[in-house]
Amino acid sequence: MSKDDTRMWGGRFNQPTDEFVQAFTASVGFDRRLAHADIEGSRAHAMMLKHICVLSSDELTAIKYGLQQIREEIDAGKFAWSVALEDVHMNIEARLTELIGDAGKKLHTGRSRNDQVATDIRLYLREQIGACMHAIRSFQNGLLDLAEREARTIMPGFTHLQVAQPVSFGHHMLAWFEMLDRDHGRLADCATRMNQMPLGSAALAGTSFELDREYTAELLGFDMPCRNSIDAVSDRDFAIEFCAAASICMMHLSRMAEEL
Repeated sequence: MSKDDTRMWGGRFNQPTDEFVQAFTASVGFDRRLAHADIEGSRAHAMMLKHICVLSSDELTAIKYGLQQIREEIDAGKFAWSVALEDVHMNIEARLTELIGDAGKKLHTGRSRNDQVATDIRLYLREQIGACMHAIRSFQNGLLDLAEREARTIMPGFTHLQVAQPVSFGHHMLAWFEMLDRDHGRLADCATRMNQMPLGSAALAGTSFELDREYTAELLGFDMPCRNSIDAVSDRDFAIEFCAAASICMMHLSRMAEEL
């Protein structure tokens, strides 16, 4: 039996994967940043499985304990990440089963890696967008204070790199404020469109388990479950939208740095 038989796709091959290919295809080197989101999503999924009587109370308690233990290991830098397990999801799942036994194997009931990953990315980006929006508001508050203090400080305004009309330094700061306000709005719009939950979509066409998707969505703070399972697991337009909004914000910050 090949050592690859222990992997999610291992039954497809008779020989072990070349180590170079294994290292090249593994994503754990960068997707481990999704660990907290993965744990949060798994915890809510487990609570839903208990809610629909797939898990017992003892199994849910064990899963919660195991996930918390894994989170603490990750935060302390003690978690043993394995390239052989390829990604953050398999690393956490394997460690959970190691900690609590067979109960850990039941966690993936009614769930595919497809809807799990899509949910993790949304949870992660939602947190990151919140942090960006908070930072923008803090920066704007500083600009308002500065603009008020420098309302009567006169400086040259420029157009086409030439000295033009006189303006106040405060007025110039308020121009930056307006740019950041639009950046904040774009991120808020992105967060609103993104805040739908893919879990329950499974691989692409749902599952025969009678999951309570609304219950899970409420636990995770999503506005609603995604309406179409194919769209939920196959599209990442929300991530592209975030990158676009973030790049515009960075362009504004670059402009400010250049003007200074």
